Amino acid sequence: MVRSIAFRNVVTGAVAALALLALPAHAQWKWRDPSGHVQYSDLPPPLGTPDRDILTRPASQQKRVAGVPLPASAASAAASDALSPRTTDPELEAKRKKAEAEQAAKAKADEARNAAIKADNCARAQSQLKTFDSGIRVAHLNAKGEREYLDDKQRADETRQVRDAIASNCK
Repeated sequence: MVRSIAFRNVVTGAVAALALLALPAHAQWKWRDPSGHVQYSDLPPPLGTPDRDILTRPASQQKRVAGVPLPASAASAAASDALSPRTTDPELEAKRKKAEAEQAAKAKADEARNAAIKADNCARAQSQLKTFDSGIRVAHLNAKGEREYLDDKQRADETRQVRDAIASNCK
């Protein structure tokens, strides 16, 4: 009884291992070498292999141009084009154009918002620079809530930081 359970576990493990070995089979290349023999591999054929001799490619690969694989972005776009039927459906085209227009409008709104933030930062920095240049005493609150006046070194550091902010935001 124990031997039969152990044997069954070994057989089940072997079947599972064989099934796992078969998983990468869908990603196999098949091509004819220069001598006319058919070759199988999980790696693409050598660079000199003409496209007419490549018999099977994995679904994730696209045709190579002059032995050079397409970039991943082009290959994925081409793969999605290959999966979708070529139609000139005006409704789909209108949806695509609408999505592109919405994306462009969003980018423009983001740019406008960033420009407004930069303009606000610029105005605040210029106001702060006027305060530092006026010569009046400037104070900060410490962790205890007490007022501490800036000494000359701290004032010079703050002025430098404000000038840097003006240089980056006021263009």
